[in-house]
Amino acid sequence: MNKISKIGMSALCGSLAVISAANAGSLDVTGTAEATWTSKSNAVTGNPIGMNTGLTFKGSGELDGGQTFSVTMAQTDKMTYSSANITLNTNSLGTFVLSSAEGGQGIGGYDDNMPRAWEEVWDTGIATNANFQKGVGSSTNISWKSPVVMGTSLQIAYAPDNDGAQNNNKGVSGAASDAFGEGLDIVLDFGAGNPVNFFIGGSRTDQTDYMKSDQNLKNLRNKHEEAVVGLQLSLGPLQAGGQISAERLATETRDATEYYGNSSWGVAFNVNDDLSVSYSEARHVQTKTKRAASNGGKGSDDLHLKSWMRGDSIQVAYTIGGVGLKYSQTEYDNTAWGFDTAATPQESKIFAVSLAF
Repeated sequence: MNKISKIGMSALCGSLAVISAANAGSLDVTGTAEATWTSKSNAVTGNPIGMNTGLTFKGSGELDGGQTFSVTMAQTDKMTYSSANITLNTNSLGTFVLSSAEGGQGIGGYDDNMPRAWEEVWDTGIATNANFQKGVGSSTNISWKSPVVMGTSLQIAYAPDNDGAQNNNKGVSGAASDAFGEGLDIVLDFGAGNPVNFFIGGSRTDQTDYMKSDQNLKNLRNKHEEAVVGLQLSLGPLQAGGQISAERLATETRDATEYYGNSSWGVAFNVNDDLSVSYSEARHVQTKTKRAASNGGKGSDDLHLKSWMRGDSIQVAYTIGGVGLKYSQTEYDNTAWGFDTAATPQESKIFAVSLAF
């Protein structure tokens, strides 16, 4: 009897060992560190030395039939929690992602995809106050991306309440924003990673329609809408592209922002495997409803006031193994969204040393 028990236990342990080996996962850790020296004109620079460190943890495993899953958690900006994703890659049904990341899924992943040597124009040391279209990407959401067919993929992202909250487990967003309801993003990406890449996407979020106490102010309209469209071209070492995006906030409150628009384009040249240079431009528009007299408005006829902001950036990046040397020179005007007077342009120059491990 004991012999039979021992044989049975040995067989069971052997089977468990095989199952464990077949389903064993792995955890990879990568990190970055960056030191910068920034100088500004028409603004107080103060101490120009800055730094940033971050780690990314990625766990992965395999299910029966060759399907895989992964969990990614990013700690950026001096180890501050940034984002987390749980991903399931199926054999034939596409990819499913549960995301708690700022702008990672849906149209949020396409807020500014233009070629550049280093950073976006608006992310080079100048506080621009620009608003970018994120769709449901700013809220905890679920997305599905289809398998690539003839170079084309479809992505759908959904948030039950697109209120900008990113919940912990067992948590809910509650009344984080009573004005917002469910949101849905749809993106078509043609030729991603190919010499010609065209993408187009839209987002729609339900909004609560409620009456204002002031009868001069109209109701909040029902839908918050966003859209993006762009084209990228790669010709050997040369990359070029342009895109536009827009957001309709659907508010008619006096002196409130009604519409945002963005356009950007860029050209990048890869001199060799280590050196690249680029030039990029970005333009932003903000439209407001009529302003109150106390804010310079002229009354009920003063409708849809527009304010423009523009920036451009020259960048150079050189990589030596895991070390990167980067430089940007950027100029922006009207970063405070002024309507009546032209603001003094701001300029930043940044030299950075980055380490990847």
